[in-house]
Amino acid sequence: MSAVAPVLASGCFDEAALIGWLRTRLPGFDDAEAVAFHQFTGGQSNPTFRIETPAASYVLRKKPAGELLPSAHAIEREFAVMRALDGFVPVPRMHLLCEDEGVIGQAFFVMEHVGGRVLPDARMSDAPREERRALSLELVSVLARLHRVDFRAVGLAEFGRAGGYVARQLARLSKQYKASRVEENADMDVIIPWLEANLPASDASCDASCIVHGDYRSYNVIYAADAPRIAAVLDWELATVGHPLADLAFACLPYHLPADDPRGFHGEDPAALGIPSEREMVEHYCREAGRSQLPGWRYFLVFSLFRSAAIRAGVYKRSFDGTAANATARDAGVRYRDSAATAARLIHDHV
Repeated sequence: MSAVAPVLASGCFDEAALIGWLRTRLPGFDDAEAVAFHQFTGGQSNPTFRIETPAASYVLRKKPAGELLPSAHAIEREFAVMRALDGFVPVPRMHLLCEDEGVIGQAFFVMEHVGGRVLPDARMSDAPREERRALSLELVSVLARLHRVDFRAVGLAEFGRAGGYVARQLARLSKQYKASRVEENADMDVIIPWLEANLPASDASCDASCIVHGDYRSYNVIYAADAPRIAAVLDWELATVGHPLADLAFACLPYHLPADDPRGFHGEDPAALGIPSEREMVEHYCREAGRSQLPGWRYFLVFSLFRSAAIRAGVYKRSFDGTAANATARDAGVRYRDSAATAARLIHDHV
């Protein structure tokens, strides 16, 4: 989430019905005329809105309108994981979950509005250069803290299956990609069978399993306004029990995606940007997580690029369907080609 704007046509819902539902559940909704809605413009998945009332500010997150891909946009799971992780990693306070689609047309939840900074590009351009190193290392520190959480002890034993995360993700995302495919892409046709044929042995081990965010990157967190500290981790839609290296590799994708992609700066000198190198990020994670090595690192990079491509291809498809959460969805979605091309190069360069 980043800037806010008037509610998009594709994100419209019955505001009066929502106010009526919230009136007896949260403070500040007695006077409907005093309630204001704005839509966050940064996300491409579940439409997200800021609600301003005389008493407080809240954030509403809901499923998109229209026909959705199976298992996608699972806001119920977002709500559950953030509520369970409160106190272990920085997350917003969860207020209410409504699974009754009769209220505003889609399931939704309401959470605390956390103030601070959102850095919308991988270079962290909106932050002072001298602060970017600390901001980057904080990102890795919080990820390691997440991976150390005992998911069974916090009530998330049924949140996902231990072991086999990559194999399951690969099967599910391949299916979703094929369902959302709007054009031929030779790179994706190479990547999927390569991933299937080279599954890492560690994927089968339950010992490696932890809670994974699934979309962990610098613009899915809110940094404190006055310090290089993460105030809240957002966008938990893809969270599950999984392999920690998949999360870490996804967070390192900016080092591999092209510099003309807002999510990447490959080809530029990280030191000139004030950002640690990928090796420094990985070494910092190992220290924070108590690891000595990262077996199968290239595989997890290719896998994460494939995940990025498949997710972006879904955004691209929704832009044609008119159900995208963001007005820039088509431009963002077509970037799936960059993710796929980069993954294919990683494969070919090491054959």
